[in-house]
Amino acid sequence: MRDFLPADVRKRNYVIGIIKEVYESYGFEPLETPAVENLETLMGKYGEEGNQLIFRILKRGEKLVQSAIFSSPERDESRTLNELSDLALRYDLTVPLARVVANNKNELPKFFKRYQIQPVWRADRPARGRFREFYQCDVDSIGSSSMVVEAELISAVSEILKRLGFNDFVVRLNHREVLADILDTAGVPEELHGDTLVAIDKLDKIGTEGVATELAQRGVPETASKMLLDIFEETHRIIGEGKEVNRTIVSNLINIVSNEVLTKIGEILKFAPGCPIELDPSLARGLSYYTGAIMEINVPDLAGSLGGGGRYDGLIGMFGKEQIPACGFSLGLERILVVMDERGMFPPEIAESTPADVMVTLWNEETISESIKLASELRSAGIRVTVYPEADKLGKQIKYADSIKVPFVCVLGENELAENKVTIKNMGSGEQNTVERDETGKMIAEYTA
Repeated sequence: MRDFLPADVRKRNYVIGIIKEVYESYGFEPLETPAVENLETLMGKYGEEGNQLIFRILKRGEKLVQSAIFSSPERDESRTLNELSDLALRYDLTVPLARVVANNKNELPKFFKRYQIQPVWRADRPARGRFREFYQCDVDSIGSSSMVVEAELISAVSEILKRLGFNDFVVRLNHREVLADILDTAGVPEELHGDTLVAIDKLDKIGTEGVATELAQRGVPETASKMLLDIFEETHRIIGEGKEVNRTIVSNLINIVSNEVLTKIGEILKFAPGCPIELDPSLARGLSYYTGAIMEINVPDLAGSLGGGGRYDGLIGMFGKEQIPACGFSLGLERILVVMDERGMFPPEIAESTPADVMVTLWNEETISESIKLASELRSAGIRVTVYPEADKLGKQIKYADSIKVPFVCVLGENELAENKVTIKNMGSGEQNTVERDETGKMIAEYTA
């Protein structure tokens, strides 16, 4: 969990501003949910490993005392933990959305499109682009099973990355039924499908050998594991060659996967023209609530993804009586910022931005009111103004302005006050001009244009 200094916040606001603008251009509405959820709302939605990364909140006051008294060492660990904790910090934005939709179904439109940009918390090991508190920039479409939804989400996040300056990203696409059919073909017992998907999701992180070891530890037969990894190695070979990738992969899947699923994948590709989509049957995504298409965005110089998502048609039904189709995508703000920083992708006005356009000096205690009045006049003209807070030597004030990289200084000294004028100092060139006071705003606007 980190502090963000002003330069960091400006960069974050720049990226968030573009994300909001694009999401809203696609008709998505804003939504916010609390940082804290009931523990039972979150548990069982993210798979075994996800449950372990949830930040639990201890019960308070008498509830905590009573729970501690009744939690004996003989009880199993999970039951004891649940007795001591009834709330948790939000793990993602999708499960809270499902709760909101289920609880407010009658107040929401038939097709509900929302975006949400808020922090989430995971008790994870920090790494490059991975933190325990981080922002997700989610966009979800509720109420339709059409592949138009997946295509629109891919188009929206692709447009965001292009506007931010990314030109080498790829949207990896797969389907949970493709994975299930491949697991069946390889001979993985159905009861081990969930554990197998958790291991496969780590292919990018721990490699083929690491996944093979984990599959063995999870009880997957060696013959099934070998066939499975052989299928994925062939996929990666095709992707590496970069020729007719999607067509070749579909051809390889024809005898493994149903025509219905291949048709759905084909529709997504058709409805999202111009997006760099690449089929990847090894893409798993570890969250257990996915039921259909799954997606992930990657760039060459980041081991993890810039974002991901998929269809979760069964999640909302866990909170209500009705199953409602849903699909979403989440951009990882922190990882986008890491890559943009390392590549120097921020525009100069963001990367080199300053707290103000102008600093107004204070000549002495008696002239403070006039300096504050001048600052107010300039702000009325749309100029960002900071006032040096103490009457001090002019040289010290100029030196401070230089240290915070303010481009202009307005000097309101004895002579300027007597003649109703202002001296404007250009901190870049060192040039000074004395102008009529009511012309000050106009002159600075011309300098900064």
